[in-house]
Amino acid sequence: MIFKREFKRNIKSLIIWSIVLGSLILLTLSIFPQFAEQQKEMTKLLESLPESMIKAFGLDQLNIGDLMGYYGVRVYAMTTLLGSIYSAILASNILAKEENEKTIEFLLSKPITRSQIVTEKLFVVLVNIFILNGVSTIASIIGFQFTKDQEVPTDTFTLLIVAAILLHLTFAALAFMLSSIMKKTRNILSVSLGVVLVTYFMNILSGISEDIEFLKYFSPFKYVDPAPIINDNAIEPLYIFVMAAVILISIVMAYMVYRKKDIAV
Repeated sequence: MIFKREFKRNIKSLIIWSIVLGSLILLTLSIFPQFAEQQKEMTKLLESLPESMIKAFGLDQLNIGDLMGYYGVRVYAMTTLLGSIYSAILASNILAKEENEKTIEFLLSKPITRSQIVTEKLFVVLVNIFILNGVSTIASIIGFQFTKDQEVPTDTFTLLIVAAILLHLTFAALAFMLSSIMKKTRNILSVSLGVVLVTYFMNILSGISEDIEFLKYFSPFKYVDPAPIINDNAIEPLYIFVMAAVILISIVMAYMVYRKKDIAV
């Protein structure tokens, strides 16, 4: 009951985000042939940029004249950021809004436990994230058809998809935990989006100067950096472990807090 109701309530935003993200991916990949033809001009342009900016966006490690390098810098970077924002927005409201909208009394009057409420709402978050990533994957595959027979390594592309999903789940889990702890949806949303944007800029800043390079260890975006995935065809096992731990701990905390929480009805 809860899953169906919650999924219907969020289907409109899922469709909008899917259309926007899918369209941006198709548009970005559609201009790759022209971009590749002008590679010499683009190389000169990149050489004119400050070295710190080149390092910040990984342009020193990826060749954007190559399809996968272009995909990593342009498409993948967009997918990870927008997907993380969507995941944070979705998960940050899904538990707390019942109290804000005064519908929690109706739910608690039904023969369901608090753990059941958390489980079904969590399942909605997971399904929505996987659907969004499924749309971005399909859009990418369609977009690859515009790239004039450029080779797409299936294993590398798969790793990029897995990395993006792990990142989105990490931010969703953190926002979901906050949704169980805090009561006001505006505050939860602000904190959740703040975490996403701050860690994103921490990742960029860590590449600008060696003095603040340590910031990368506090940013999940660095854990799924496209350069090592594309160049080494692997995701660092330690980073996978850290993200998995954050996801698991956040979800367990959400269950523990929500089961004992003094809910205002």
